[in-house]
Amino acid sequence: MENLTFTYTVPGDDFTRAGDASSKIKKNLRELGIPPAIIRAVAIAVYEGEINMVIHAKTGGDITVDVNEKQITTVLKDTGCGIPDLTLAMSEGWTTAPDEVRALGFGAGMGLPNMKKYADIFDITSEVGKGTTVTMKFNLA
Repeated sequence: MENLTFTYTVPGDDFTRAGDASSKIKKNLRELGIPPAIIRAVAIAVYEGEINMVIHAKTGGDITVDVNEKQITTVLKDTGCGIPDLTLAMSEGWTTAPDEVRALGFGAGMGLPNMKKYADIFDITSEVGKGTTVTMKFNLA
């Protein structure tokens, strides 16, 4: 398989389009013949990150997916408010989502923990006032 790269833009604060990028990624991986279990892991992890962008990064962000014969690498990058305490943010159930977002069924505080759970390699960097970047790798072997 040759190296392939897909890029998706996630609009901020637009719940009507939340999930569009992860659905397209899932479709592209299926067309490439990636095993269903790996597609599921990638789709869940990327969806969680996509929702975080919609909730917290008012300007949205970008998702880049690189696929090669050994792994899938996803990079989710936004220029949102950033995360002041990454340790706390990685705690299951911790959320800064506003009440109106939680009333829609989002913001349960499981996004980052689920992303880490489904990725083989998970890395997050964030700077308050500058944004957040999450890199996840999923092994194909």
